[in-house]
Amino acid sequence: MLTGASVVTSLFLIGVGYSDFINPIDSPSLACLGLLFPFFIAANLLMLIVMLIFKWKRALIPVIGFALAYGPIRTYFPIHLKKDVPEDCVKVLSYNVCGYGGNYRYEKALDTIIAYVQHIDPDIVCLQEDHRAKGGNPVETWKNVYPYNDTTIVSSASAAAINVIGVHTRFPIIRKERIQYESTSNGSVAYYLKAGQDTIIVINNHLEHTHLTSADRDNYKKVIRGGMEREDAEEEALHIIDQLGIGMSRRSVAADSLHQYVLAHADYPIILCGDFNDTPISYTRRVVSQSLTDCFVETGMGLGLSFNQKGFNLRIDHIMCSNHFEPYNCRVDDKMDASDHYPIMCWLEKKK
Repeated sequence: MLTGASVVTSLFLIGVGYSDFINPIDSPSLACLGLLFPFFIAANLLMLIVMLIFKWKRALIPVIGFALAYGPIRTYFPIHLKKDVPEDCVKVLSYNVCGYGGNYRYEKALDTIIAYVQHIDPDIVCLQEDHRAKGGNPVETWKNVYPYNDTTIVSSASAAAINVIGVHTRFPIIRKERIQYESTSNGSVAYYLKAGQDTIIVINNHLEHTHLTSADRDNYKKVIRGGMEREDAEEEALHIIDQLGIGMSRRSVAADSLHQYVLAHADYPIILCGDFNDTPISYTRRVVSQSLTDCFVETGMGLGLSFNQKGFNLRIDHIMCSNHFEPYNCRVDDKMDASDHYPIMCWLEKKK
């Protein structure tokens, strides 16, 4: 029984780890399996401990499971020590500022975020939900911090709320263009920046939301805590999976469009970042990173949880770059809590 349980656990670990190869359009429910990956890591680790105690010769089974799932484990939980950053690096910050709402902690969230960015001092700031503001006008305020600023409304006229993507930088903005894919409230914008003799494409993204309402999120927490009757919990779980599948399907279309855009502009140095609304084990992240380097996976440490709402702590914000750059020390700053996201940053050295 122990051997069988160990084999099954290892197989599930491997299968869930590579579930990012499932296109959500073909199978929305199976594409959601990546959300369960940390649970199967824990289950396989538990089986390893049990086997070492009772059947130590068969501990090889969970070890093989971990070995075969090394790729997704490394993606989910990379381990890299900090390196010295060369002086000529470009520092990039990506941050979903949640309309400068303050995350119920700050009355003057705009001032808090501006002060934070000035302290961090990045060369390129990519913001999502760069609109509204508690305590001021963000468009005018950013002009006092960076010489070049641009915002783009990505939500359509029929959207329930406005959504704006913004770039604030030391580099002149030559032009911009919207990357085309179907979405009512979200989008991607490619900004062309003049950095010395180079033209760098910075693609700022805010991909399709999860389609979970506040009530759905509250019910999800009740399901996890066992606060529902069994039948109600099963019904709610199926509803949540359906809603997540809708969001994943729409993000998969965006991911394919972004990948094609990167391939079509492969001669340019490219920086791609933003709020993907998808985890490290997802079709979206895998497809977008096919022709790019995932900076956190290559240089980060740990889980890098960037969405900070209880019960939904996940890494859904990403920074990627083309092979024109060498990334250094990508990290999520969990000390900056003025939004429902934490900012993610990275240093990029232009290869000679």
